[in-house]
Amino acid sequence: MRPEQPDATPAVTIGHGVRLVEVKPDEADTRVDRWFKRLYPGLTHGHLEKLLRTGQVRVDGGRVKAATRLAAGQTVRVPPMDFISEAPPSYTPAPRAPRQSDIDALRACVLYRDQDMIAINKPPGLAVQGGTNTDKHVDGLLDALRFDAAERPRLVHRLDKDTSGVLLLARNLKAATWLTQAFREKTTRKTYWALTVGVPKPRQGRIDLAIGKATDGPRDKVVADAEDGKSAVTYYSVVEHAGGKIAWLAMLPVTGRTHQLRVHAAEIGTPILGDGKYGGVPEHLPGLDHVRKLHLHAHSIVVPRPGGGRPVVVTAPLPPHMADTWRFFGFDTETDEDPFAALDLG
Repeated sequence: MRPEQPDATPAVTIGHGVRLVEVKPDEADTRVDRWFKRLYPGLTHGHLEKLLRTGQVRVDGGRVKAATRLAAGQTVRVPPMDFISEAPPSYTPAPRAPRQSDIDALRACVLYRDQDMIAINKPPGLAVQGGTNTDKHVDGLLDALRFDAAERPRLVHRLDKDTSGVLLLARNLKAATWLTQAFREKTTRKTYWALTVGVPKPRQGRIDLAIGKATDGPRDKVVADAEDGKSAVTYYSVVEHAGGKIAWLAMLPVTGRTHQLRVHAAEIGTPILGDGKYGGVPEHLPGLDHVRKLHLHAHSIVVPRPGGGRPVVVTAPLPPHMADTWRFFGFDTETDEDPFAALDLG
């Protein structure tokens, strides 16, 4: 029996079992693979990849990848799915209802809120989206941040699970559209604070090093790949350092690749403290706690308003483990100097 298309999703059959399905407003910013998984639970990821690779699945007539994010009103070409009937339906357990303590904790993280956006200070260890063995995540708690809005907030960018700091959410579809465009066109400015093992030389600079997924080892690991990787650019500046062993870096990513700052810091010989994946766990730092916790924090973001106007500026305080480390080294977090003032960011 062929899986049925949900009645609420507009669809047109154009022949030979091929359908054109319109993306609904509440499906905006959903990855292609997750959109298909919701509609066709029996479709394996490998088979979807084949459909994408051969062009049988298209969005607005163009080829896409599994990770491509959809926008409301786009049209997805869905090939015949008769073959799925041979596979047993997959069992997806009902999502666990959020605990009130988790809801209260997330609301306490709100740094900024207006009619279009919400900014939270995401704590380290909280995933932005769900995955294997990940039940608690920001995406699953977004209803807690609806407040008086008619729509559920939407994610417009991501942070690694162990990275803390400013995470921006759109409060409506219109805001999600222009915020997503702002991130895509790189008109936002995100500044991260990191503690590195070793002091970079020179003290300020630009890292232009393509990166890509590793072909062996952990599936989620990223490596420098000048030949086949995607362009990745990061500016950095040493704010302070301690005895040539530890440096406080301000990092400004121009691109937004997965693990970009962690890989770039490691590639210049100064991995981020606590980053076991990319080599940032020092052998000897007596008296310092939390050396195995990642010291990477999305410190601030500047977001332009559409049509001009005063931009939104949001700053997030350090999480407890990083605040302890800053105090240990006597670093002054109240500094208001622009660490990139001497760099040409053009």
